[in-house]
Amino acid sequence: MKIIRLARFAPIFLLTLFSLPAVSAPKRSEQHLLYVASPGVRNYTEYGGVGVLVFDIDQGYKFVRRIPTWNVADGEKPENVKGIVASAKTGRIYVTSLTHTIAIDALSGKVIWDKTFAGGCDRLAISPDGKTLYIPQFEGPSWHVVNADTGDVITAITTNSGSHNTIYSADGGHVYFAGLRSPLLSVVDAKTQKVQSKVGPFANSIRPFTVNGKNSLVFVNVNGLLGFEVGDLKTGKKLYHVEVEGYKQGEVKRHGCPSHGIALTPDEKELWLADCANTAIHVFDATVMPPKQKTSLKMRDCVGWISFSMDGKVAYSSTGEVVDVASKKVVATLQDEAGHEVQSEKLLDLTIAEGKVIGAGNQFGVGKK
Repeated sequence: MKIIRLARFAPIFLLTLFSLPAVSAPKRSEQHLLYVASPGVRNYTEYGGVGVLVFDIDQGYKFVRRIPTWNVADGEKPENVKGIVASAKTGRIYVTSLTHTIAIDALSGKVIWDKTFAGGCDRLAISPDGKTLYIPQFEGPSWHVVNADTGDVITAITTNSGSHNTIYSADGGHVYFAGLRSPLLSVVDAKTQKVQSKVGPFANSIRPFTVNGKNSLVFVNVNGLLGFEVGDLKTGKKLYHVEVEGYKQGEVKRHGCPSHGIALTPDEKELWLADCANTAIHVFDATVMPPKQKTSLKMRDCVGWISFSMDGKVAYSSTGEVVDVASKKVVATLQDEAGHEVQSEKLLDLTIAEGKVIGAGNQFGVGKK
């Protein structure tokens, strides 16, 4: 009888089983955090103290924690933070000061290694696979190529340009070197560790710069210019010279450069430009060449750097203001655990899921199109 009943109701049972709605796996819960290295405006501890400050982006940039970096004795001045990079492959962040580079586990805050390098350190770059760092000497002749896992120097690349700013191409093929004492951008082959070509000369020494996702164009700040210039990464030629309209250069608080900060939105539709003297950000339409000035945003202090979140929804100004890209409105201002305003030119965002770093932003506003 039991067998007969099973056979009798089997079609209904099977129909019910295969008619049930599919049970979808629960969505992975993600956390979006902003990591801000301090002192990130010279060695001014009043804008965030010393360490890496972590903010919860999803909770209105609420302060989460402070990760210690270097100890500073009472009465001593800390070293300026010079740069920050992170890797989603390894879950590490790396911070440079004038003389040190420190590797930190982004989640635990544990220091993995802390080393000094001959000639000092400046604004570094990391390879897409998280294995290699390019650390410029502090305005010196060379860049150190460093094993990111151990901190050991692999080799050095000498340009005699006053090594300063560094960008690693998203495809891992090239590294771009800009020195404070050269109007030429050096393009390094990441496989051979040799300078492959140079771009320029630009009107003056190159300061902050950024590149598009196709590695075909570079946008550079140069000394003495409230504006920027554009170069062709393929031919090595300078293409355009663009000056900000409706504003005077004026005196700047720091960097000695009218525009010290330039960034492409990830979709490459806009180019954002820093203006220290006028405490402003100037926005350009980057869908045309040369980019065309659209609007200007008033900020609370000297703007010395600009970068974007990975999703391109907000811009991070060195003034500690978070700007909504679509509306061009300030939507948050960073404050530390004591409620003091935070400013920094060295920051980036990370995405965390299931106890791992799954996404890492960039301190430079590099295009992703």
